[in-house]
Amino acid sequence: MNRISRSAVAALAAAGLALALGACSQAADEAAERVDNAMNETYQVTYEVTGSGIESISYNGGGGDAMNPKLETVEKPTLPWTKTVTLKGIEAPLVTPVAIQGGAEATCKITHEGKVLKEATGKGAGATLSCVAISPIAD
Repeated sequence: MNRISRSAVAALAAAGLALALGACSQAADEAAERVDNAMNETYQVTYEVTGSGIESISYNGGGGDAMNPKLETVEKPTLPWTKTVTLKGIEAPLVTPVAIQGGAEATCKITHEGKVLKEATGKGAGATLSCVAISPIAD
C-alpha cells in the first residue's frame, strides 16, 4: 500500500472514530437527561390494608428519597384502611401492616393507575407483612 493510500485510510478511520465518539456522547447525554427527568417525575399510588388484628401500618409517605424513604405510621388503624400518596422518581412504594395478637390476618395491596403493583397476605401473632413494589417510573 502506498503512502497516499495509507494516509487516506488513516483519515477515513479518524473521521469514523470521531463520528462514533460523537454519537456515543450524544447517546450518553440523552440517557443522563432521561434519568434526571425520571428522578423528578412524580406518581401516585394507593395503599390498601384489609383484615383484622392489625396494631399499626407503616408506609412510604413520600417525604424522603429513594435511598431514605420517610416512613409514616398509623397506630391502631380502622380496617379496611386506604391511603393515596405521591412519590417521586424511583422511590419505592411500600406498606407494612404489623399484627401482635393471635388470630390476626391482613392483606396489603399497592395500586397505581388501577394496576396492582404488589399484593400479599399473612396470618398470625407477630406477623409483619410487607408489600414493596418497584416504582412505575423505573419499570
